[in-house]
Amino acid sequence: MGQRNNTQVSSFILRGLTDSAGIRLALFTLFLLIYLITMVGNAGMILIIRLDLQLHTPMYFFLSHLSFLDLSYSTVITPKTLENLLTSTKSISRMNCFTQLYFFVFLGATECFLLSSMAYDRYVAICNPLHYPIVMSLRRCCFLILGSYLIGFLDSFVNVLCISRLHFCESNIIQHFFCDTSPILALSCTDTHDIEIMIFIVAGTTLMVSLITISVSYVFILSTVLKTNSTSGKQKAFSTCGSHLLGVTIFYGTMIFTYLKPSKSYSLGKDQVASVFYTIVIPMLNPFIYSLRNKEVKHAFCRVTQKREGSRQLK
Repeated sequence: MGQRNNTQVSSFILRGLTDSAGIRLALFTLFLLIYLITMVGNAGMILIIRLDLQLHTPMYFFLSHLSFLDLSYSTVITPKTLENLLTSTKSISRMNCFTQLYFFVFLGATECFLLSSMAYDRYVAICNPLHYPIVMSLRRCCFLILGSYLIGFLDSFVNVLCISRLHFCESNIIQHFFCDTSPILALSCTDTHDIEIMIFIVAGTTLMVSLITISVSYVFILSTVLKTNSTSGKQKAFSTCGSHLLGVTIFYGTMIFTYLKPSKSYSLGKDQVASVFYTIVIPMLNPFIYSLRNKEVKHAFCRVTQKREGSRQLK
C-alpha cells in the first residue's frame, strides 16, 4: 500500500509512534488525558484573564493569546494522533496533510514571535517602568500580536508552497505521527536540496530573530535587576520573568533540537520523542508554568470563583 508509481499521490500513511497494540492503547489514554488537561487549562487561563479586570494588562493580554495558540496547536495535532492510535489504517489525504502542516508551522512561528513580544513587555516593565503605560499601549500590543500572526502566516505559506511542489513517486508512508516538514522532505523522490535550504533559512531566521530578541531583552533585564539594591525588588523581577524564561527554554530547546539540522539527519526515534513533547506536552505545561508561579493568576482565580459563588447565592 505504501508503494506508488504515480507522482500524484492522493494520500499518505502516517507510520505513527509504535506498532504494538498494547502500547498504542496506553498512549491513546495518556494523550487523551493530556489533551483534555490542555483544553481545560488553556481555556481556563483565557477565561480568567477575560473575567478579572485586574489582569487586563499587556502581559496577560499576550498570555491569553499564548493560551489560544497552545490550545489551537494541540488541536491541530492531537485529535488525528488519537484517531491513528485506535485504527489500523492511518491514512491522511494529501490536502489534509498539507493543511495540518500549514497550521502547525503557522502556530509555531506565531508563538516564537509572541514569546519575543512577551520578553519585550517584561523589558519595558522592568527597565523603563515609568513609561510602561505609554510604551505598551493597547495599540502597540495589538501591533505586536498582529505582527506575530502575520509572520506566522508568511512562514507557513512559504513552507507549504515549497513542499506542495514536491513529487512522491516511491512511497507514501510518512515516518512520523503527523505531517511534519522533515519526514515529508525525506519521502520525496525529487531533489529537495533547494527547497530544504529555503525552508531552513525561513525557519532558522524565525527562530534566531525571535531568540535574539528574547536574549537581548533579558540581558538588559538582568543588568537592571543586578543594579537594584532592594532584595524584594529583585525577587519580584525574577518571579515575574521566571515563568516566561522557563516556557521559552522548553519551547526553543525542543524546536532547535528538532529543526535546525538537515532533513537527512532525521531520526525516527529521537525526533518523535521531541515532537511529542512540543506538540502535545508543552501546550499542557504552559498554563501550569504561568499560573503556579504567578500569584496574580492565583488571586484572580480566587476572585472569579468568589464572584461566581456570590452571584449564585443572590439567585
